[in-house]
Amino acid sequence: MKISERARNITPFYVMEVGKAAAELGAQVADSNRPMVFLNIGEPDFTAPPLVQEAAARAIHKGQSQYTPALGITALRERISHWYKARYALDISPQRIVVTAGASAALQMACLALIEAGDEMLMPDPSYPCNRHFVSAADGRAVLLPTTAATRFQLDAEQVRQAWGPRTRGVLLASPSNPTGSSIAPDVLRDIHAFVQGRGGITLVDEIYLPLSFDARYGGTALALDENVISINSFSKYFNMTGWRLGWMVLPPALVPVIERLAQNLFICPSAIAQHAALACFEPESLAIFEQRRHAFAARRDFFIPALQAAGLSVPVVPDGAFYVWADCRAACERLGVRGSWDFAYEVMRRAHVAITPGRDFGHADTAQFVRFSTASSMETLATAAQRLTTLLT
Repeated sequence: MKISERARNITPFYVMEVGKAAAELGAQVADSNRPMVFLNIGEPDFTAPPLVQEAAARAIHKGQSQYTPALGITALRERISHWYKARYALDISPQRIVVTAGASAALQMACLALIEAGDEMLMPDPSYPCNRHFVSAADGRAVLLPTTAATRFQLDAEQVRQAWGPRTRGVLLASPSNPTGSSIAPDVLRDIHAFVQGRGGITLVDEIYLPLSFDARYGGTALALDENVISINSFSKYFNMTGWRLGWMVLPPALVPVIERLAQNLFICPSAIAQHAALACFEPESLAIFEQRRHAFAARRDFFIPALQAAGLSVPVVPDGAFYVWADCRAACERLGVRGSWDFAYEVMRRAHVAITPGRDFGHADTAQFVRFSTASSMETLATAAQRLTTLLT
């Protein structure tokens, strides 16, 4: 069977490959005194709070499970609009908000709507691998620009200016970022967006971790710049609804009918049950729970990073959001006698029974020397992992 070039260009998601190996080993050691500790997948250990679960049950009981409008139910678009007003002091019209089948659907539709074959989108290296594949799936090309700790592993305006070429269509940024947990400084983002707008380009910003910001300097949304920014968000991370597959995007008004046509044809609509459940995310009781959990994620970061550093894993940029730690493992590799983060991750998995993610997925700019830890697990789990890493590496 002939496979399309488009599909052949999509490389494996190595996070999942490592996860399968960890699960297999984990099953073998499940009954041992050292069961596998999983810090490889970016999924909160928290689940949807009680009001959200109750709202889902009510929706099922009432039969609210049929098709909804392709752009999402009006009540949810209005709730999201009110949330932007309350949290960010921004008046975002509900008509600009499109509810989607997860942030992945939002990114796919944005790329299909705006990218022609051969167009280039500038992205930081390292960055979340699926984002560049959304560009590839639209027959575009993701151009990864190397970043360093000096720029918090984010692009700056000068780098975008120098990389801009005749086929460049825009930038795809993430703030906070997966895998680094670092955000773009507001003045840097403003400069990037101004340059991109001057070239008639697209500023597309993945903000799915934005509500999980721990530093007021970086906690603002790119939507504050102007209505030409396209923001992608999700109910998965801050709202703890990963498997519900529900997200949203905020669009320039002229783009809404274009995305509506794509949504009608590609997805019909987001999950009706998930949408009705998500209405309860914005109740005061639920929001209080989410904020408690945000503080818990910050506490986990503050515990785990010193523990990693004590074990010989350097963290060049302290994450200001999300629940990831991007750690330099060069010294640790030397200690274990392995080359690069891929072998290091498997050695840690085998000898310490701790599953982590090698940098291979996230780009090419020195990523072979970095590993990503997810701190989305409980403090007890993180303490166990830290103790095992310390024993192995010191």
